[in-house]
Amino acid sequence: MVVLEEKIWFWLLLVIPAILLLYFAFLFWQRRTRRKFASSQMLRHLAPNRSSFKAALKLSILLLAIASLIMALVNPKMGTKMKTVKREGVDIVFAIDVSKSMDAEDIAPSRLEKSKQLVSQILNSLASDRIGIIAYAGGAFPQLPITTDYSAARMFLQSLNTDMISSQGTAISDAIELSTTYFDDEQQTNRVLFIISDGEDHEGNVDDITKEAAKKGIRIFTIGVGTEKGGPIPIKRNGIVQNYKKDMQGETVITKLNPGTLEEIAKAANGEYIDGRVTADVVEKVQEELENIEKSEFEAKQFADYESHFQWFLGLALALLFLDIFILQRATSWLQKLNLFNENKKEKHEEAA
Repeated sequence: MVVLEEKIWFWLLLVIPAILLLYFAFLFWQRRTRRKFASSQMLRHLAPNRSSFKAALKLSILLLAIASLIMALVNPKMGTKMKTVKREGVDIVFAIDVSKSMDAEDIAPSRLEKSKQLVSQILNSLASDRIGIIAYAGGAFPQLPITTDYSAARMFLQSLNTDMISSQGTAISDAIELSTTYFDDEQQTNRVLFIISDGEDHEGNVDDITKEAAKKGIRIFTIGVGTEKGGPIPIKRNGIVQNYKKDMQGETVITKLNPGTLEEIAKAANGEYIDGRVTADVVEKVQEELENIEKSEFEAKQFADYESHFQWFLGLALALLFLDIFILQRATSWLQKLNLFNENKKEKHEEAA
């Protein structure tokens, strides 16, 4: 695994296009000035050893040297092996509703996008907790098993959409049941399930499954996303609204937040219902609840023994600079001497003739 220690130095890469811009501006000015001074044939006679290729080659080598030097400043490190470490935290599973009603835009930019923003901000506030992700609509499907890899969690989170599960509905009971398989019974960690949903059209026997989860030590917190006033469900094509979902009578369907269902689920599993309208308030509430939960010790594997590899890029940069300054300069000088030798030889030959 590669880690870039000082990413801020990547901003120096902007120097490269700036140098290229100045170089091409100089070439334009040089060409226009030379045309005023003499014709192309005269210039070739006055400067027979001039080479545009050599100038471009020197510039290319210089830019590669600058890029290598910047990479040395970034200091790439590589983890050489996996190591088991002890950590303390809580096992957290996020069950995210991806039913079509989550496309409603009564809360900006949409219920699903708001849900993803909430989970993303909660992830930013976590430290050593393990996390997992479940997506559910008419059924529940695992997206990310329990892990400490927050980067993977963000990647899977962004891929969630309302088209990923064909069976529609809001099977909260399936999501709760699936979450129980995420937690390792051998490691007696404290367990939390966050259900993010509008709570509408829930299916299945939620009460029994919720109580069963509570018996297994799983605390369930629900986050309601949407408004009780509700809104229509847009039908989009290429991101553009084409129409709105209609019922059998041809009337536009209005989907509304159902906090009652979510409150009952949270209450039955020693949790709490959280209003998801204000992101900062949700994150603060989640942090507060997690701080009150006792942390458990568990084992986690992560890359260790990182080794710096900046020296390779530094050495490459110095080698390129040496090539640019000395070798190409000497090659140019050698070519000039060779041309001068050939001209003298030609003159002597003409004198002898």
